[in-house]
Amino acid sequence: MSASDLSSLQAQVLWAAFVVSLLFGWIAQKTQFCTMGALSDIVNMGDWTRMRMWGMAVGVAAIGFYGMAYLGMIDATKTFYTNSRVVWLSGITGGALFGFGMVLASGCGSKTLVRIGGGSLKALVVFAVMGITAFATLKGITAVARSKTVDAVSFDLKAGGSLPLLLADVTGLSASAAGLTLALLIGTCLTVWALLSAEFRQSNAVLAGLGIGACVSGMWWITGHLGFLPEHPETLEAVYLATNSGQMESMTFTAPMAYTLDWLIYFSDKNKVLTVGVVSVFGVVAGSLIQSVTSRSFYWEGFRNTQDTALHLVGAVLMGVGGVTAMGCTVGQGLSGLSTLGVTSLFAVLGILAGGIAGLKFQLWLVMREA
Repeated sequence: MSASDLSSLQAQVLWAAFVVSLLFGWIAQKTQFCTMGALSDIVNMGDWTRMRMWGMAVGVAAIGFYGMAYLGMIDATKTFYTNSRVVWLSGITGGALFGFGMVLASGCGSKTLVRIGGGSLKALVVFAVMGITAFATLKGITAVARSKTVDAVSFDLKAGGSLPLLLADVTGLSASAAGLTLALLIGTCLTVWALLSAEFRQSNAVLAGLGIGACVSGMWWITGHLGFLPEHPETLEAVYLATNSGQMESMTFTAPMAYTLDWLIYFSDKNKVLTVGVVSVFGVVAGSLIQSVTSRSFYWEGFRNTQDTALHLVGAVLMGVGGVTAMGCTVGQGLSGLSTLGVTSLFAVLGILAGGIAGLKFQLWLVMREA
């Protein structure tokens, strides 16, 4: 493969990632897909509709991921979600920080980008602060604290860090067969659970469940199949093009926010190149903007008062630190991670849910105190 062919393929990967993320942003804006909103609906109103969206999206993404792995289109083990080292404390602690922060900041990382596309200046501030603190937790002062504390606590699974690999080790099934079996079982159960609700079937919720899940699967195909080179022409090693981790990736937004700020600030530095994560950030904002403008729902939104500003700033910091510590956000661990059935992802999602519920209780306490 020549240098021009390599450059052309990398451009295809980036454009494909942008289109899929644009579709993600459009669907999320149209259907009000939001993990924090789903938790809030349950805690405050007992309404599970948006949580059913999330569950169906996980199911669709898992079937898509392991379906492609079974067909030999991707290698399910070539992602950090299935690493044999399970950093359970990082997952729980980071997830809890992220979950609490997303409530204070009116939404998780993906919702922040969607809200920017809808005209929220508050979300733009959250994006900036979250990106800075995420970068600090990747490479700066909080990275040192993270690596010396929660990241040092882990356990190893010799078979591998995903449920299919554990099942394969116990039963003797091939990893691909075990993965497809579990994905079909879990994915079907989640999808049926979602569709059992008449309210769910009569709304945009089906579009959210199918569409968001398909976007996650699509991104796995882009980075794991389209962007995979068995032999790089220069290094002669296998490589996944345009990913920050060097492995195949799907949708996630905490670390990519940091990489986006880094790319914008050092734009003239030729070493700073576009990656799938960076174009995904732009794609989600663009998709949300298109949907909000065409539906005439776009409106400018600012902070109400000092307390509103402070809560959003604190929430952004918690999401930046927590999202990197947990190695993903509600989309990164909640959708992409769970689609691999990774063990660390289970711990991270539990942490996010616990932190989110605690954040909602804190919000209620604030309201009661003011009353």
